[in-house]
Amino acid sequence: MDITLKNIDPVNAIIKINIIKEDYAANVENSLKKLRQKADFHGFRKGMVPMGMVKKMYGTSVLVEEINKLVSDKLYSYIQDNSLNILGEPLPNETEQQTINFDQESDYEFCFDICLAPEIKVELTTKDKLPYYTVKIDDELLNKQIESYKANYGTYEQVEVFSGKDMLKGALTELENGAAKTGGLFLDDAVMMPSYIKDETEKAKFDNTKKGDVIVFNPFKAYEGNETELSSFLKVDKNEVNKYDADFSYEVKEITHYKEAELNQDLFDKIFPAGEVTSENDFREKVRGIMAGQYLTNSDYKFLLDARQLLDKKAGNIEFPDAFLKRWLLASDKNRTQESVEEDYPKIIEDLKFHLIKEQIAKDNELKLEENDLMTYAKRATQAQFAQYGMMNVPEDILENYAKDMLKKQDTVRNIIDRAMEDKLVECIKGKVKVDNKEVSMEEFGKLFE
Repeated sequence: MDITLKNIDPVNAIIKINIIKEDYAANVENSLKKLRQKADFHGFRKGMVPMGMVKKMYGTSVLVEEINKLVSDKLYSYIQDNSLNILGEPLPNETEQQTINFDQESDYEFCFDICLAPEIKVELTTKDKLPYYTVKIDDELLNKQIESYKANYGTYEQVEVFSGKDMLKGALTELENGAAKTGGLFLDDAVMMPSYIKDETEKAKFDNTKKGDVIVFNPFKAYEGNETELSSFLKVDKNEVNKYDADFSYEVKEITHYKEAELNQDLFDKIFPAGEVTSENDFREKVRGIMAGQYLTNSDYKFLLDARQLLDKKAGNIEFPDAFLKRWLLASDKNRTQESVEEDYPKIIEDLKFHLIKEQIAKDNELKLEENDLMTYAKRATQAQFAQYGMMNVPEDILENYAKDMLKKQDTVRNIIDRAMEDKLVECIKGKVKVDNKEVSMEEFGKLFE
């Protein structure tokens, strides 16, 4: 077997694989023997079919299969052994590949086009300046977060008089001429929140309602235009809600009020480890610090976007094998068309260029990901998810178990690898350029992405 590399230009090459009969003959013979052992032809006992008949029936298909396996293995081994940094996947050559006749065992030559990643050189120094935006956690932003905690950790209690967003539970009866309709709809445990009623006239009927009161109202008018809500309230099919356009009586049996948590030690201990925070001032500053940390992910993302522009400029114009890449994109996705490839290609190349720049920076600075890095990032992502629901005091073993589950999912792992490496890239770039730290409001920060 002979494998050679023919460079067409800096980014295009052809790999030629010449194989002779001795390279594949033994594998073909072994495969045919295995087939003979399993062959069950009429007139012959199993395993006793003449080899000549087996070869006649399966010889060509076995030959093709074994040669394809051999060529594929040697092709990718050659790429790996010679550290060829290729883009996409090898494709059958369309110019130098000769027609192959598998009807007889012979010597064969296979030609594959490959795309070599272009060389990229970027050098960052302290003469380069990049902004790093951090969100100022002002009192307004802090108060909103604290109000969210108070709402999330509130309690339900039974009250006598309805107000605001209280929930009601009672008996719902369909009426006809002011009395219960014979055979009409009746629910003994109808649950509703009057605050969801759109019609102001119908909503006003529940003002200051007390336990035991009977309210006459029209659900069809109350939830006009919202068939899903009406269907849920009446417990009927959504397609049948139009049948129930009459008045109903509603006898209030229970009024459930949601009471926000108070800003006291009980709330502090629910959000943070018991006794860690003992005053409102400490609580506010602790929350402010956590919020600032949570926004750092967005700050790093913005920093990387700004760095991308600088790195793109420093890398300059890069030659890509456009014809090959377009051909590969079309071949690798059956849903793509020539038109969609042409339309998407500029953005694909833009992203590919930045991907190669990041790879080069990682290589030049020996940035590597260890297993511990992935676990650390997964735990941090898990902690951030819990924090969104105000759960700060999550035990370490729970965080670790959630993180391990994340790392079991292939798609999630790929995303974690990308994000973890970008974290390392951000820190690396910060250490090479002059960072201009800027504190901005949440509103100002949002406008940076417009």
